[in-house]
Formats: sequence, structure tokens, C-alpha cells
Amino acid sequence: MAAECIRKFRVALVQLAVVKDKASNLQRAGQLIREAAGKGANIIALPECFNCPYGNKYFPEYAESIPGASTDLLSSIAKDCSIYLIGGSIPERDGDRLYNTCTVFGPTGTLLTKFRKMHLFDIDIPGKITFRESDALSPGDQFATFDTEWCKVGVAICYDLRFKDLASIYAQQGCQLLCYPGAFNMTTGPAHWELLVRSRALDNQLYVATVSPARDEAASYVAWGHSTLANPWGEVVAKANEKEDIVYGDVDLEFLENVRKQIPVTHQRRLDLYTMSSQIPPH
Repeated sequence: MAAECIRKFRVALVQLAVVKDKASNLQRAGQLIREAAGKGANIIALPECFNCPYGNKYFPEYAESIPGASTDLLSSIAKDCSIYLIGGSIPERDGDRLYNTCTVFGPTGTLLTKFRKMHLFDIDIPGKITFRESDALSPGDQFATFDTEWCKVGVAICYDLRFKDLASIYAQQGCQLLCYPGAFNMTTGPAHWELLVRSRALDNQLYVATVSPARDEAASYVAWGHSTLANPWGEVVAKANEKEDIVYGDVDLEFLENVRKQIPVTHQRRLDLYTMSSQIPPH
């Protein structure tokens, strides 16, 4: 069957149990990626900060240049398994700045795109959680998409999920799947994680995947887990619990097209009254 006739493909969300030893994280990530590829996944995604614990004190210690040890491994595995690999994120060092960065590799091992977290996680919920990524990280300023045999995919990271304009711009650029490696916490996770995933999918009539680390109750920052894939109808297609797991789900582009035909909001927008656009070209 010609590639253009294939209307469905499989994604795998690797909810990795991240530890403090980088080498162990890389080894385990490699094992799970290969397992997912062996079960037929075409696009495989890792969680935010897959090679290190999440936290401002860890970012400088674990930061790497790109290319580096972590991204070299991702490139090699993507080529070996002939998959598209969304490499979660790692702390990236570029000169005197640190970024929270996602790299994407294609089936030949080529770096297809790189996304630096655009909206930094600076929040203050009294009595529950206060966090300021901007104390350690710099924000990115580029969008990131890549093309596959099936559709265009957009990438962002965690807190970016809250910004509906970003998702809408990706949809305008032709993306039919958005992937957000992310690590919501035990306050925002149960309240907003699934709600935001389903909302971004429903708003833009596309598929949305979020990929969390597994929960570690002993960590200084405890991730919610529950990696999720939602469809253009706003339904959850697949979801993990809090433990290490691989979640599989199918992206059905015929279903996506039918949703858009049945409720054609894209063509009903009042562009004579309002508009939304990127200030920079896709990267």
C-alpha cells in the first residue's frame, strides 16, 4: 500500500521511571523504546527530562550540548528501529544558557527538529507548590514541526500545553498530532492534565499526546504520570496510571477528517473579525 493511502498509525508513549543516574535512565529508555518499536509503534515519545530528575538544582548538573550523549543515543535507536522518536526533553546547555529541549529523530537517525520550551513553568499556588523554571532556564523562541508519511506533527513541552494559541498555530500550520512531553505535579496534575489534553484536542480537532515520567513519591518533584492520548472528538484514546509503562494508541486520520467535516469550525472562523498568527516561521 502506498504511504499516502495509509490513514492510521501507532504511537507509543514511554512513561519512564526516571532516577538520578543518567546512564541508567539512558539504558532504560533505550530498552523501552526498542520494546515499543517491536510492538509496531511508528512514533515513540519519551517524557520531559527523561535523562535526569526534574528540578532547578538538577538542570545545570545534567545539562548537555546537542549533539551529546543523550541525543546521540536517541539518533542511534531511531535509526536501528526505523522509527520517529520524540526524545522527551533534556536540559540543554548552549553557551551560558540552559534550555529545556526536545529533539526529534527520524527513521534514518537524522535530527528532524528541536524545540526549546517556550513558556517557562513559573507558578505560585500558596500552601501547595511554588516553582520558577526561569531561575535556571531560558525560554525558547521557535516552533517545531516535522513531517512523516502520515501527517505533520507539532512538538511543545509541558507548561506549553496551557497556551491554546500555540496549539492553534500548530493546527493552522497543518499539524494533525501534537506531542507534549510533560511533568505535571500532584497539585496541577489531577486538576488539569487530562482536561488540558482533551481541550487542546477538541479545540483544534486533532490528536494530542502527553508523555509524563512515572511517579516517584520519594522525588523532590513528584510527577503526576498518566501519559495520555486524546482524539479530535475530545475522547481519551489511551492513558497510563502513575507507574512506569508504555501506552499505545492509534492515530486515525480518517476519523480526524470526519470530525472536521461534521463540525467544520476551521472553515467557520470569522477571520474578518479576528485572527491569530505566528510572528516567526516554523523551524
